Amino acid sequence: MKTVMFLNGPNANLYGLDPKGTYGTDSFPQIESACMARAEALGFKLHFRQSNHEGQLIDWIQEARQSCDGLLINAAGLTYTSIAILDALLAFDGPIIECHMSNIWKREPFRHHSFISKAATGVIAGLGVRGYLLGLSAMHELIAGDAA
Repeated sequence: MKTVMFLNGPNANLYGLDPKGTYGTDSFPQIESACMARAEALGFKLHFRQSNHEGQLIDWIQEARQSCDGLLINAAGLTYTSIAILDALLAFDGPIIECHMSNIWKREPFRHHSFISKAATGVIAGLGVRGYLLGLSAMHELIAGDAA
């Protein structure tokens, strides 16, 4: 069975609690549940994790090098600042999909540059939970070798 890791960065645990609705209304546990169900339907094992700490995310990326076939990541605010996460991702040999709940290019200018994108096979942004689920489906195809 193929194994995939989906990492979520700082404040992702607060999804659904933002009164402005920037990240939708689904709570983080609801998002995790939907992703776990999608992964099961696709036939792969999913490690779905969240941390507010850069070093923890880096440790998990390094762990994924040994145990995972693919990696999805929403580094959240660290997307725009972390060369260390980029370096860890560049050492990962499998496909990487960068996912964002919001459309980062419609937001503040500092969000228009992602360090993560340099390591990513592809990027999905602005589709909320649908983007996470599409990311899992795309990862399934990438791992199976079906995607161009």
